[in-house]
Amino acid sequence: MKVFVTGASGFVGSAVIRDLIANGHDVLGLARSDASADALTAAGARVHRGDLNDPDSLRAGADTSDGVIHLAFRHDFDNFADAGELDRRAIEVIGTTLAGSDRPLVVTSGMAGHTPGRALTENDAFQPGLPRLSEPAALAFTDKGVRVSIVRLSPTTHGEGDHGFVPRLIQIAREKGVAAYIGDGTNRWPAVHRLDAAPLFRLAVEQAPAGTVLHAVAEEGVAGRDIATAIGGHLDLPVTSVPVEQAFDHFGWIGGMFALDIPASSALTRERFGWEPTGPGLLDDLAQGHYFA
Repeated sequence: MKVFVTGASGFVGSAVIRDLIANGHDVLGLARSDASADALTAAGARVHRGDLNDPDSLRAGADTSDGVIHLAFRHDFDNFADAGELDRRAIEVIGTTLAGSDRPLVVTSGMAGHTPGRALTENDAFQPGLPRLSEPAALAFTDKGVRVSIVRLSPTTHGEGDHGFVPRLIQIAREKGVAAYIGDGTNRWPAVHRLDAAPLFRLAVEQAPAGTVLHAVAEEGVAGRDIATAIGGHLDLPVTSVPVEQAFDHFGWIGGMFALDIPASSALTRERFGWEPTGPGLLDDLAQGHYFA
């Protein structure tokens, strides 16, 4: 297949395009900079210049493809509503381009806020009111001749080169002089190594039926206290609890996220697609030391 990939040079996207190419697919990667274009070329992908703010570039990439994997997202947590709207508009352009063709569109989503306090499953629908609009925007095209599927990524999609939530927690620990968790620290985050997440996008574009949700979850839930303990151990810092009401003061924007209890299951994904993660868990990955280099 000729697969158009947005976010192709990113932390997860770079692993996805390598997996696609290794499995015989022809990858066209969206690049908004020379550095991104060089990275795609080095990985063996073809380059398509443009970005999420350029609907013509998205339309052209999708139009010439056999399927699309949409990974790009502007992670602006100071203005998340605008980031979500930009994502929705990009999906609208791509979906409209693919409409009536029965070609696949794989869209990336998150897990926070869906089913607080119990394990999220692939059968749980998107909850109205959440700021990231990827799922409803994409699934609207299942009735318009597009084979839409959703890959929900664990909040801790980890591995060497990660620049997401866990590195931010490490940075805060260094700045504050303590590795902190929130409340009693029993709240859980699902986790997956990026090299385990990558094949799910390929499986989705190759075979997922329209309307399918896949979960990139290797560990159902890693406790916040255990994450803080691992960080404190590596930085030789004390580990302490921060009361829930002080979470924002201590952690800033990530405080609300780190306080969430959002376990998630991937049982149906494993059963339907034969997916079995083999990479290290989050705590084992932290133990390797590259997060602290």
